[in-house]
Amino acid sequence: MKRFRRLRSTGQMRDLLSETTLSPKDFIYPIFIEEGENIKTPVQSMPGIFRYSLDMLPPLLEEIGESGISGALVFGIPKHKDEAASEAYNPKGIAQEAVRLIKKSLPDLITIADVCLCEYTSHGHCGMVCGHEVLNDETLPLLSKMAVSLAQAGADVIAPSDMMDGRVSAIRAALDENGFKNIPIMSYSAKYASAYYGPFRDAADSAPSFGDRKTYQMDFRNGGEAIREIADDIEEGCDIIMVKPALAYLDIIRRAHEEFNMPLAAYNVSGEYSMVKAAALNGWIDERRIVTENLTAIKRAGAKIIITYHALDMARWLKEGNL
Repeated sequence: MKRFRRLRSTGQMRDLLSETTLSPKDFIYPIFIEEGENIKTPVQSMPGIFRYSLDMLPPLLEEIGESGISGALVFGIPKHKDEAASEAYNPKGIAQEAVRLIKKSLPDLITIADVCLCEYTSHGHCGMVCGHEVLNDETLPLLSKMAVSLAQAGADVIAPSDMMDGRVSAIRAALDENGFKNIPIMSYSAKYASAYYGPFRDAADSAPSFGDRKTYQMDFRNGGEAIREIADDIEEGCDIIMVKPALAYLDIIRRAHEEFNMPLAAYNVSGEYSMVKAAALNGWIDERRIVTENLTAIKRAGAKIIITYHALDMARWLKEGNL
């Protein structure tokens, strides 16, 4: 008889032989920054998550700096929205100013700038529209302008999340032409049209005013399509690939890990976070154990980088030990 239990007999033995371990360095923390002053508004559908104005950001940045996590992913929420998404590429826009503040406060933190128009358009879609059609090619120059403006503000990584075809090559060309050849692109390569994004749209004020995003985000029934999308982003010049969401798409993370020799990120999205929080607040689950298990599963599937709203809690629990 084989006795596998011999190697599970004590906590020390299990730790010695564990195949997957978490570290604060694995994590990127998303931040929502709103134009205005004296704002720290709770996101009702995401317990523990807030929208901040720049003047209210320093305590959070201090906590991030002490946590040991690797980076922050910046989402800007402007006061003014229009059909041209003009605040997205305003050199003094809210996302650009947030990047400057973060880099000044935490120069060693990897500051990642999300590039998408949905928070900046009056209609809430990720690109330009004509009637009820989201226009692909007409959107690319605006995404490129936004990427360059965020690089000029000091962003370490540009992360296009719009899912327009050809946006990686357009952004790469724009960055290179403007002197940012060394700024990497972390592309939302396989981003699914998912119901798990619901709470995010409350946080980022980015729900579309008509229709949905199924014509440009991916069909959740498809796996092979994700591999083709990732391969195309790599060919266009991205440096890091991403799968979003994470927990419902662990199979895609695993396939991407096995098929591409590329740094791989996974986004543990708002709905995945909120379900855990809601169950924990009702006393139905052990939050610490569930979060640890979920994030370990994402890393075990092959993700090198985990973008998660649990980042600060998980970093603290890791330092406390006894997971």
